[in-house]
Amino acid sequence: MSQIQDKINQLIENRETARMGGGQKAIDKQHDKGKYTARERIQMLLDEGSFEEFDMFVTHRCYDFGMEKKHTFGDGVVTGYGTIDGRLVYVFAQDFTVTAGSLSLSMSDKICKVMDMAMRNGAPCIGMNDSGGARIQEGVNALAGYANIFQRNVMSSGVIPQISAIFGPCAGGAVYSPALTDFIIMKKETSNMFLTGPKVVKTVTGEDVTQEQLGGATMHTTKSGVAQFAVDTEEEGIALIKKLISYMPQNNMEDAPLAVCTDKITRLEDSLNDIIPDSANKPYDMGEVIRAIVDDGEYLESAAGYAKNIITCFARFNGQSVGIIANQPKYMAGVLDINASRKAARFIRFCDAFNIAIVTLVDVPGFLPGTTQEYGGVITHGAKLLFAYCEATVPKVTVTLRKAYGGAYIVMSSKHIRGDINYAWPTAEIAVMGASGAVEVLYGKEVAAIADPEEKAKFVAEKEKEYNDKFSNPYNAARYGYIDDVIEPRNTRFRVIRALQSLATKRLQNPAKKHSNIPL
Repeated sequence: MSQIQDKINQLIENRETARMGGGQKAIDKQHDKGKYTARERIQMLLDEGSFEEFDMFVTHRCYDFGMEKKHTFGDGVVTGYGTIDGRLVYVFAQDFTVTAGSLSLSMSDKICKVMDMAMRNGAPCIGMNDSGGARIQEGVNALAGYANIFQRNVMSSGVIPQISAIFGPCAGGAVYSPALTDFIIMKKETSNMFLTGPKVVKTVTGEDVTQEQLGGATMHTTKSGVAQFAVDTEEEGIALIKKLISYMPQNNMEDAPLAVCTDKITRLEDSLNDIIPDSANKPYDMGEVIRAIVDDGEYLESAAGYAKNIITCFARFNGQSVGIIANQPKYMAGVLDINASRKAARFIRFCDAFNIAIVTLVDVPGFLPGTTQEYGGVITHGAKLLFAYCEATVPKVTVTLRKAYGGAYIVMSSKHIRGDINYAWPTAEIAVMGASGAVEVLYGKEVAAIADPEEKAKFVAEKEKEYNDKFSNPYNAARYGYIDDVIEPRNTRFRVIRALQSLATKRLQNPAKKHSNIPL
């Protein structure tokens, strides 16, 4: 056998060793936990045969605490690029079979290389997390590795889409990289995210809490809002990444890909003419409205379990990717509160950063009152939503279905904050407040002066009717040009699509500045 063939055989052998990560025993242990390996995850995510791996032979550079005896090819992370539905993406997947996926400086160098290439080539970066945290044996070098990744997350923000999938533990400083990305997907039961674990919590606060309760997928998608998606299986999580990517452009200089649309633009949806209840206080499901007007009734909801009083989702109109923000009367009457404001503001800013048009469906009675909200800073959080809409330069189409009261009317993409095309259904009520509250303010003294209960009730009813006649319709706002047209509900799909088509060449730039100072 020639010397060259020996070297080639050595290369082949090294590749096989690298592909085994921490070895068969560690792989079996990973499978026993119901988890896939890093390479299996990448194989599921990318188009068949498209993966090109980087740094397969990288090893750590630590010689303390016996680490000089433990060198594994790849050193705990698999990195490279490939395609999803033919579109370029960069990917890294932490390998729990190698020192529990703990981060070394070498590992962070591999991840940073992929992130840098994603930025240079303008393609999304997808990270799959399954790690025990910083590699303790490396001390400050491991911390430096995390910091290097965080810096790139921030520089990439708004330039390329970043998606994090949490398929195992993600604790301590490690949580900040996913938190800096655009969307987080967590698998129920096997994944968790927290800054300090249950043992530290017990020591410091005396609380007894499990990992799942402290930082599991259900908690983060319903209580904290840290993650947007919780999935039952890794397969479901990886399919979700693919679907999510399909709504996004490659980078901030491109538009999202157009999908083939077989759903008629002119499709009428007669059910919408009857969806608003006769009573202004009765709820209905805004999800039904969305399904009725988007292509094929399909949409992908982000943060569905968190702040349910507002819906944020991706959908398509005539094949064009859009972001929809919609008040949900089914939950808390669709009122805006701290969590809803934060959730919607972040989604709007993502859409604006990546040239995705925004469609807003409005039915909002106002901001949630009370000390809990005021003490929690609802003013600042509501201002985030206002700021996001004001700052957005992408096409903005707004449809007011029913209530639009007070400051909440302004905030929900009104004409005054650069809404491009603002429609209203005939059922729209645009006013400072509802009739009963308005009568109390306008005629409080007169009402108090009437002694007879029947006369008082009659007077209040008359004044409420007077107020409703004036404001419980969209025509007062239309009179001033704040509403561009009052449309028949069943025509909403057609009118939204025509509006988006007319805005396809929109050009709007904000003043030159280093950056804005969003109310955080």
